[in-house]
Amino acid sequence: QVQLVESGGGLVQAGGSLRLSCAASGRTFSRLRMSWFRQAPGKEREFVAVISRAGSNTDYADSVKGRFTISRDNAKNTVYLQMFTLKPEDTGVYYCAASTGVFDGSRRFRNAYDYWGQGTQVTVSS
Repeated sequence: QVQLVESGGGLVQAGGSLRLSCAASGRTFSRLRMSWFRQAPGKEREFVAVISRAGSNTDYADSVKGRFTISRDNAKNTVYLQMFTLKPEDTGVYYCAASTGVFDGSRRFRNAYDYWGQGTQVTVSS
């Protein structure tokens, strides 16, 4: 089992920045592929970013590419999502997800992840 706890959400004005954190426990963190997803009101949960086990590979949704950065610290069992130039359409609940899978073609799909955090709310005002 893996437990994931997100933090760092909040209310920010458009153009602002936030950094989300996700602390993991219960399994060797360096063996987990880690991702961020988000869900806006009335919409399906969507992929945001993913990072490979060692942190050498990343992938981003087109909507956040160039504005968000995913990183991880395997010594601290934590994955981060640094968000810059936030837009109102970035508003939603952000979820951390973990998988024992490798960095393959499944990395953007929700059903490829076995473990989820409870989510943290991000609200961007215009």
